[in-house]
Amino acid sequence: MGIVGKLLGGTIGFALGGPLGAIAGAVFGHAFDSSTRDLQEDQIPHFSGLEASQLAFFVGAFSMLAKLTQSDGRVSPEEMDTIEAFAVRDLRLSPEAKSVALNIFRTALESPASFNDFALQFYNHFQGQPHLIEMMVDILLRVSVADGALNATEESLILGAVRIFRMSEQRYQQVRAAYAGTGDAPYQVLGCRPDDSDDVIKQRYRKLVQEYHPDKIASKGLPDEFIQLAHEKFREIQNAYETIKKERTIK
Repeated sequence: MGIVGKLLGGTIGFALGGPLGAIAGAVFGHAFDSSTRDLQEDQIPHFSGLEASQLAFFVGAFSMLAKLTQSDGRVSPEEMDTIEAFAVRDLRLSPEAKSVALNIFRTALESPASFNDFALQFYNHFQGQPHLIEMMVDILLRVSVADGALNATEESLILGAVRIFRMSEQRYQQVRAAYAGTGDAPYQVLGCRPDDSDDVIKQRYRKLVQEYHPDKIASKGLPDEFIQLAHEKFREIQNAYETIKKERTIK
């Protein structure tokens, strides 16, 4: 069961605090209160560390996407369609989980918290998990380019998050390259250069395959609802290496 199902089913309680906690409280509060109304305080189930991370990621993603989409002052019907498509096509959310995700999105649109406020709390929670931070940057880029282009206002906010997340400019450009369609994109995906040796490329590939295996990413706090993206990231790494292997005839 994903984090959304656990919350709606009343099997866990939550206490995130901060702007993300305010969004979670507004979205999940009623369901949580009604499901625990007849329990004593010491009977109310609480989050494990993993569940807290899963909630922070889920709420953080749709809250930051809300502020990113709102960066030009309004959210157009086309932009709303993009968010719904991300929830259905990319994440493959159930109707129930999709409804929660869009509720988080709409609640964040009305929140006085800024994009950077959400990004800072996300970083404070995941600063020891650089792979999950990179997954979040990937999500922000993925949705931003879904309409065919990454506009300057959106990228300015994403770069602000990159600085908050303490991600290097070089690594950001490597993540971005997957959406840019440049000739050296396979090398960028692996974090390599075209003039690197075959051995360097092999070593980098093996390292990434270990680090970005979906099971390993999930164990660090990625919600089950986002696991499809972890599989895509894993395939992206494999496909980049296969492209380079074919180009170089690496054995």
